[in-house]
Amino acid sequence: MIKAIARSWRGSVAALLLSCAAATSHAGAVTDCPLRTAPYSVDSPLIDVLLSPQATAALHKTWPQARSLPAMFTRTAMPSFATIITLRSLAGRPGFPALDALDAELRDVPVSDADQAARCARYDNDVPQAAVEAGSPKLLVFEKVNGFLHGPAIQAARDALKAIAARRGWSLTFTDKGGAMTPAFLRQFDAVIWNNVSGDVLTLSQRAALRAHVEEGGGFVGFHGSGGDPEVFWDWYVDTLIGARFKGHPMNPQFQQAQVVVEDTASPITAGLGSGWAMSDEWYSFKNNPRTGGAHVLATLDEKSYAPGDLAMGDHPIAWTRCIGRGRSFYSAIGHRPEAYADARHLRLLEQATEWAAGKGGTSCPAGR
Repeated sequence: MIKAIARSWRGSVAALLLSCAAATSHAGAVTDCPLRTAPYSVDSPLIDVLLSPQATAALHKTWPQARSLPAMFTRTAMPSFATIITLRSLAGRPGFPALDALDAELRDVPVSDADQAARCARYDNDVPQAAVEAGSPKLLVFEKVNGFLHGPAIQAARDALKAIAARRGWSLTFTDKGGAMTPAFLRQFDAVIWNNVSGDVLTLSQRAALRAHVEEGGGFVGFHGSGGDPEVFWDWYVDTLIGARFKGHPMNPQFQQAQVVVEDTASPITAGLGSGWAMSDEWYSFKNNPRTGGAHVLATLDEKSYAPGDLAMGDHPIAWTRCIGRGRSFYSAIGHRPEAYADARHLRLLEQATEWAAGKGGTSCPAGR
């Protein structure tokens, strides 16, 4: 699985320099990042092992072949694929030692103050300062990436949102700063859109702010990569807010034509989409079916229309909603290819889902689905 995902990186680290619409206020060093003091282990983000010379030496001692890992796995500058994989997920590669032996070797490495600072350096406390523009609903588009950079997709989604906002009178604020996730800043918005966010990007206090914002009635919209990391280090985000854990996507070929089947044709989110449509994209599969966790499935994939291989789910949701407290969450796994954000049916789905998540649709949580 990791090997397959690696082949899709294709130099996208250099594909896009994210832009922000708002100036930011730069705060001090982050000290409340997740896993700051956690012991080294085979379940640590690989990046944390690589940032420590002592932990890296322990890794190379126990697994010499780690020196020849692909460069995308060993990159320590952000964004880095090493933030979304662990050594456990690399088990089975040539010469990989017994997990218990490697884990014991790593756990003997102390976590120094310098190690803690290095772990926290990929987070930020920078709060956007520019005034939120007029319009309704008011939407915060969040684009911080520490993991896999879906550069062309992020840009295409951003352009599509701007076009919709101009037509519909929406207010959009763009940021790639985790510092935007504070109670005071978030209360200005009806919904937060995670535009292909990848990697662990929020501090503990920022996580708490986003969770409270949604549970108390705010909206969340996630595009494609926002639910597509191999390893996730925030259980509430992936299990509750998204509602499914990424398993993989086909690589032979990576992009395939498939039939999207609209399951709920009566929802205001799917209005005008008919029974479905065909399009080409990178099709995600999940370890668990979001339907079994209470998600309201809007659209599925017809697995007979493409070749999922050993990633077949049978019942294969691809877009769904969840009620989170008084808040609303929508996630669509569609959207790796930038062309997806020019597909009229997909754009209609995203537009109507965003309106619903912002509390402007025909149903709300917890009163209805």
